[in-house]
Amino acid sequence: MLPYAAYLRVYEPLTAFPENERKAWAEYAESRDRPRRANALNAEHGESIRRLLGRPPHPVPAQESPNAYLRRVEDRLYVCPWQTRLRSWLAFSRLRGATPAKLMDRLVPKAIADQTADDFDRYKRAAGSSALRTHIRTTAWHVPSSWFVPFDGNERWLVLGGAAPGQDVTTATGRNLIYVTSMAQARRRAARALQVLRRHLGEVASHIDVEDVARWLEEFHPHSLVELDYGGLVHLMDDDALQADQSVAELSAALTGLDTGQEELAYAMYQRVILRWKSMQLLESAN
Repeated sequence: MLPYAAYLRVYEPLTAFPENERKAWAEYAESRDRPRRANALNAEHGESIRRLLGRPPHPVPAQESPNAYLRRVEDRLYVCPWQTRLRSWLAFSRLRGATPAKLMDRLVPKAIADQTADDFDRYKRAAGSSALRTHIRTTAWHVPSSWFVPFDGNERWLVLGGAAPGQDVTTATGRNLIYVTSMAQARRRAARALQVLRRHLGEVASHIDVEDVARWLEEFHPHSLVELDYGGLVHLMDDDALQADQSVAELSAALTGLDTGQEELAYAMYQRVILRWKSMQLLESAN
């Protein structure tokens, strides 16, 4: 079973990468041994589980991942590097900063934790702040409302998968819910959302997440693709729940209602999104 996590990804065109990386990714795309999209999440998850269950555990891989998610549009190749090492460093830093020292020592031996932090510090000093940009953002047990902003309801792609007789439909293979859009559209929608929120609600904390996503999108090539993948969250939702999930369209309707003075519509649509994902988050502490 995949982790109950969702992913926001940016795929840059091959031409956006430095020449040496461009050649490597072009060769990678032709390789028969690379993980295919259908099992890429399984491969990435399996690698992390093997590291964390080892004795001692290794919270960060020794080398950066050579893998990437790929998309082709006509004859153009788009690449979203996994960046497993960098993402693991960043996640480990957040975990260590938010976890009491005594509990952290039980999760990862102090010597290994200190070494991991030292390695990351050396990497940052050598590579600079620009090297901390990740093509993938991850969130567990829910999709933040700000992640719906860059997309349109018509960009929704739902596959329910096939369940064997007697099998729970939520464990069916091939199950997925994805949105994909162009970077130009994603930036335009994020900018519009910020304008609406600032115009009608002022500078409040609810803007921060949308602004953070908007700034992150600005870091990439303007001809990139942006993807929202429900990932393992589809295994928490039955077919009816997935078919009824129109969070992108509902949030867009909430913004339109707010901007056109239809406050009741705006509130109703926003509440539908918030309550749907709040109930999902509560499953984290269920037993």
